[in-house]
Amino acid sequence: MNKKKKKYYTVWKGHHTGVFESWDDCKAQIKDFQGAQYKSFATFDAAKKALKGNYKDYIGKSKKFTSELSEVQLKKIGQPNYKSISVDAASSGNPGKMEYRGVETKSKKQLFIQGPFEEGTNNIGEFLAIVHGLAFLKKKNSDFIIYTDSKTAMSWVRKKTCNTKLERNAKNKTLFELVDRAVDWLKNNTYNTTIVKWETKAWGEIPADFGRK
Repeated sequence: MNKKKKKYYTVWKGHHTGVFESWDDCKAQIKDFQGAQYKSFATFDAAKKALKGNYKDYIGKSKKFTSELSEVQLKKIGQPNYKSISVDAASSGNPGKMEYRGVETKSKKQLFIQGPFEEGTNNIGEFLAIVHGLAFLKKKNSDFIIYTDSKTAMSWVRKKTCNTKLERNAKNKTLFELVDRAVDWLKNNTYNTTIVKWETKAWGEIPADFGRK
């Protein structure tokens, strides 16, 4: 039986800051805290060292990935296309605080970030991230492709709709204004950008991953 490895959670911004030894303790510090900043680490020392540093230097950075796929499977999938940007979203709770971002796939340089929004879902964030990426690349007249790890968001973009079950309310008004703008953009714009599923099992977490849990 695989014993789950213990993790340590650094909270740079929250109700209380510091290093916490359980996800529940960490969650208590970031729940309902605007602009919370946190990430998990494999050792207490790494988490303590990170606390003294800058949150932005740590998000999206994780330990070296080793694929469990066979060499034949890996060969079939091949390597990522680095003429690309990668997008991802993160939410603490579903619904919960949500943010999304886009990065250059190779360098992981952040190109855009939005949020945190008070009440959102991962799927909405992934959808908005793709549309933001499409608009970003169109503006630059770029032939880069977009990587996402969300099949749901890819389907919503194809159908030019955000098929979420989240109900609109005062808390998520700003988020849904963005959703409406994204749907309008899809209906009123053409694009040649290819949207491709990131092969997590072969390549590890998508470069835009917030690397928190």
